[in-house]
Amino acid sequence: MRGITAVVAEGPAMQLPGCGAPLRHPLVLAVDLSRPVIDAPATSPLARLRTARRPDLRGLLRTLADAAEDDRVRAVLVRADAPAETWAHAEELREAFAAVRRAGTPVLAHAQTFGEAGDATLAYYTAVAADEVLLQPTGEVPVTGVATEVPFLAELLDKLDVEPQLDRRHEYKTAPNRLTERELTDADRETVDRIVASHHEQLVAAIAAGRGLDAERVSALLDAAPHRARAALEAGLVDRLAYRDEATAAAKERAGEGARLIAARSYRPPQRQRRTRRATRVALVHASGMIQVGPSRRGLAGPVMGADTVVAGLGQARRSKQVRAVLLRVDSPGGSAVASDAIRRAVARAGEAGTPVIASMGSVAGSGGYWVSMDADRIVAAPGTLTGSIGVVSGKVVTRGLRERLGVTVDEAHRGADALMFSSNERFTDAQWDKIGDQLDAIYEEFVDGVARGRGLDRDHVEAVARGRVWTGADACERGLVDREGGYLTAEAVLREQLGLSADAPLRFRPLPRQGLAERLGLRQPEPEEAAALTRLARGLARALGLGTGTARMPAWSERAR
Repeated sequence: MRGITAVVAEGPAMQLPGCGAPLRHPLVLAVDLSRPVIDAPATSPLARLRTARRPDLRGLLRTLADAAEDDRVRAVLVRADAPAETWAHAEELREAFAAVRRAGTPVLAHAQTFGEAGDATLAYYTAVAADEVLLQPTGEVPVTGVATEVPFLAELLDKLDVEPQLDRRHEYKTAPNRLTERELTDADRETVDRIVASHHEQLVAAIAAGRGLDAERVSALLDAAPHRARAALEAGLVDRLAYRDEATAAAKERAGEGARLIAARSYRPPQRQRRTRRATRVALVHASGMIQVGPSRRGLAGPVMGADTVVAGLGQARRSKQVRAVLLRVDSPGGSAVASDAIRRAVARAGEAGTPVIASMGSVAGSGGYWVSMDADRIVAAPGTLTGSIGVVSGKVVTRGLRERLGVTVDEAHRGADALMFSSNERFTDAQWDKIGDQLDAIYEEFVDGVARGRGLDRDHVEAVARGRVWTGADACERGLVDREGGYLTAEAVLREQLGLSADAPLRFRPLPRQGLAERLGLRQPEPEEAAALTRLARGLARALGLGTGTARMPAWSERAR
């Protein structure tokens, strides 16, 4: 695992002498969550460098699951200063800690502070899943509740003489409001208020369950926050006040005499190799970032989910004789409708070919992020995941006024009545605006029909929960848009059910699409499915003609197109 370091610096973390080798001393697994976990692997060398010290979520979950089954691990010590940036990630960590506790291994969470002069709701929300919560005597618990602030740019754009011309389907598809409004509309407020309320309900329930308090008492404590360390202890929000070395000593005491600390990144469970050899093979396909045509890449605003890359991974899984199922990890706010539909079709083709696809939604899986998931065999989302947003937006931003103010003139020549339809220098004509509306109606109807078909729901029901509205995973599950609440661990359990495996059957995950050295270095993207098929054909012909050992290569699809 990357980015998991020992909680204390009392000498080097103990190295295990080989897989399954017996140890004389009990172990304390030290998990460093002083920096938030990351979900999808980095796609470029620069991105990998930037996230090198942040824990990989799925890798950490696997380590905790292995530790729960390892008799040598007698306690887990978590440094919980900043474990997660999103509700979904916090909930996945909570789910993993709960699994460790159910296996009989105590979990201790220590923080120097749950936020210093600021909010740290997610850090505390994660920590209360532990058996004990320890806080440095100078720390605090500034968990004051849940809030969302929404910025609007309409007044700024007016001052700049910039005019957004945007249309949507329907009233809850409120993304354009950030550019066209000055405050929340009624539909916008309804959505935002429900998301905040859902997250607040989850927070109160988690603290109440973790700290043995009733919900009314928790709400009162949130209203009285922030709490300094001594007040938090007296209120029952933490179990003891301790510095990091004292937290380590407490964990060793829980583990037993002679206990030693081992960093999660150094931990190797016994029998992993043997379990892996007999495990069921599952493809892991990451679908992260704004959805666009072409290959996955790193954009200016973050990762881009390229349809070519995701389709290639799903195609490889479908054609593989070893892969029995696909875990599709979706973390995306949406994007291109055509790119989303290309991925959706690849999901459907995999299922039709007998390779079931389980969609696991991360922090966000809305709009196109839901579109790519709707034909999966099952959908799993964390209670705090933001999903749904079954709707569509289109239009442009007219910048002619700003250009003229800056002294930038534009001249043009065109052929065709609508050649300048999407020019940022001209407003839509009435006829063009009607065409935009027709396009939105068609895409929206296709989206709603697809959800009804893929989810096996009545179309009128889908229409009622669609209209562009965003739901939390908990609310989406109640409305049939999601099958099960949970994260990676729940998705793996659902996958076993889908394949008819026992609840403890080992799984071996293969990240797809396969990447060579050039892809790992960010020098070339994986080929789309069509190019990969031609490459295999060329290699087969080369072998048949005795022209080599299968190293012949067809040009990439994009190269042939040029």
